[in-house]
Amino acid sequence: MPDAAASDRARDRTHALLVVCVLALASLVIAFLGASPARVSATELLGDPRTPGDAAFIASHRGGAASAPENTLPAVSAALAGGFDYVEVDVALTADGHPVLMHDPKVDRTTNGSGRLAELTLAQVRTLDAGSWFDASFAGTQVPTLAEFLDLLADTDGRAIIELKGVWDAAAVDQAMSDIAARTLERRVALASFDARTLALCASRNEVVSRLLILKHLPRDVVTAVEEAGVRGVIVNRKAVLAKPEVVDQLHAAGARVVVYTLNRDVQWDAVTSLGVDGIVTDDPLTLSEWQRVSAGE
Repeated sequence: MPDAAASDRARDRTHALLVVCVLALASLVIAFLGASPARVSATELLGDPRTPGDAAFIASHRGGAASAPENTLPAVSAALAGGFDYVEVDVALTADGHPVLMHDPKVDRTTNGSGRLAELTLAQVRTLDAGSWFDASFAGTQVPTLAEFLDLLADTDGRAIIELKGVWDAAAVDQAMSDIAARTLERRVALASFDARTLALCASRNEVVSRLLILKHLPRDVVTAVEEAGVRGVIVNRKAVLAKPEVVDQLHAAGARVVVYTLNRDVQWDAVTSLGVDGIVTDDPLTLSEWQRVSAGE
């Protein structure tokens, strides 16, 4: 028979080795989890799914476009100061690949310049006056960069929906994701686009930052489209939702949210609120918030 003491020592060594292996495996799991933060849930980002009659969250369109030149820092500041749930802005790329706040393909409507943004360099865009068209008091207001917008957002506890206009390439997406992460805003912004390819590229670079698919028309199977795109919800045209109201419950059942654009009148707000949509994009967030308070009997 083997020596009892030797046998005990062998069992002790085996047990110690097993403990070391388990601890090593646990360390690897912890390290992996630490390197891969959990994705932002639809509830964390956009709240619980609404039911018919519930107040939808308010997204201030193009910054605070009712009180300052759209997609400028004064407009964003006004929206953030107003305490609305989200500030919504449009971001497009200059000729040299820099993201700036701009809605239209051309700069003509909202600046004193002319031509397509995609044909102007950042240096050229920065010489434009983006405020005088709105009011003389905003003369000299510049077209802001995405980084400047994120700096302003980071100094508050606000949240943002950032629409990526057009098709973005890998370099532009990488820079945007880097700018968002550098300011620890991954859980406070949602990237939105009509272009599924751009959203897929965003997902490949950062799975934490949420994405929303913008739709003018609803596909035959919107739930499958949302699941395949890996987005947290849709931003959809009001008329499309009113024509197919059952889509709200279908998307809620799939864990997604429904945001409707761009509604500025009480009759429009009432129609979508009665369906239980989760968010409303509006040019008039102050009046919408007052309408919601009155509707709730406050």
